[in-house]
Amino acid sequence: MLLAVDVGNTQTVFGVFDGDELNCNWRISTNKEETADELTVTIANLLNLHGLKLKDIDAIIISSVVPHCTASLNEMAKSIFKLEAIIVGPGTKTGIPILYDNPHEVGADRIVNAVAAYEFYGGPVIVVDFGTATTFDAISSKGEYLGGAIAPGIEISAEALFGMAAKLSRVDLKVPSKTIGKNTTESLQSGIMFGVVGQVDKIVTSIKNELKGSPTVVATGGLASLIAGECKIIDEVSSDLTLLGLKKIYEINC
Repeated sequence: MLLAVDVGNTQTVFGVFDGDELNCNWRISTNKEETADELTVTIANLLNLHGLKLKDIDAIIISSVVPHCTASLNEMAKSIFKLEAIIVGPGTKTGIPILYDNPHEVGADRIVNAVAAYEFYGGPVIVVDFGTATTFDAISSKGEYLGGAIAPGIEISAEALFGMAAKLSRVDLKVPSKTIGKNTTESLQSGIMFGVVGQVDKIVTSIKNELKGSPTVVATGGLASLIAGECKIIDEVSSDLTLLGLKKIYEINC
């Protein structure tokens, strides 16, 4: 079985593939100080929830934007699983040309998403990933990674607002029934959530105009299901896009 791990600044996603099937997956908070031993305990407990054991894993692939977590996962792969993990980065075969000024600057998660989007939706395609940052990535009809845009994520934006405005308290991040809020909670929810919707529709529309053709727009990330339904421009939602991309890259490299 293949263990695919995507480490983001806020959340880490684990997925276990049994052949072509995604057997199970979990999303947990990223702990940037977690050791290899602590990670082993976490993964063992998650596997146990589905009747699996550490010994069932015979391959590991990792995408990470947190260096300390990358090191801990790599140490765990070697010491516990006795495996050489594939770590997505410079030198990893992805199957897509990266037409960025400096390809090394592109986050591993963005490349992995691009690989999966082109594999399952063809090109041109646009990926919107709602994570710590909201990222927008454009892939051409030829399967070339062209670049995109990076904006502050929903939670980061909200926390900045709550932290800087003394009289504003935290609210649940959910889409209100109306844009005109009748109280502070509704007004905050309207501004935060519909602000993101407007941002997404505007940026994706601009990318579409530059791409030409009729690109498919795919949303992924922890908050994708919350926002995508309000956006006019999003065609598909794939919560497992990054894991599917990791599996594809594993196949290319093995």
